[in-house]
Amino acid sequence: MAERKIIHATFIVINGKGVLLKGKSGSGKSDLALRLIENKNAELVADDAVEIYEKNGKIIGQVPQNLVGLLEVRGIGIVAYPYKEKAVIDMVVELKDDVDAIERMPLMQKEVIFGLEINKIDLYAKENSAPDKIIAALRLFDMHSAIER
Repeated sequence: MAERKIIHATFIVINGKGVLLKGKSGSGKSDLALRLIENKNAELVADDAVEIYEKNGKIIGQVPQNLVGLLEVRGIGIVAYPYKEKAVIDMVVELKDDVDAIERMPLMQKEVIFGLEINKIDLYAKENSAPDKIIAALRLFDMHSAIER
């Protein structure tokens, strides 16, 4: 059986692509997921904890049973949402505490999980444009993928 581990993150699917949101507690993972779900047709996979494993050369993220369909909305409470049980992780978003920690023109980044490289960006979640930047990054990575083929 493949190695599995639980990581502190939030995982959503947008436009068929799995986006893993990582960062310190309070960095805006759940809030960013909420904005993507409510305004960009994203689907929740897991909030706060994501079980990850490798399968057929892809990293899969899935919701732990005790968190199925639940998203923490700060100031409101735990809210139930439609969800996907699991999805391939296509991109990692590392949330930074300070907008000045984000490079204006970064080099292509990768995160290695279970020995596999996944596209990665750094982002400041509290910017109004953060959800749009995620969609733009997915578009950029798709464009690079097409060129590499």
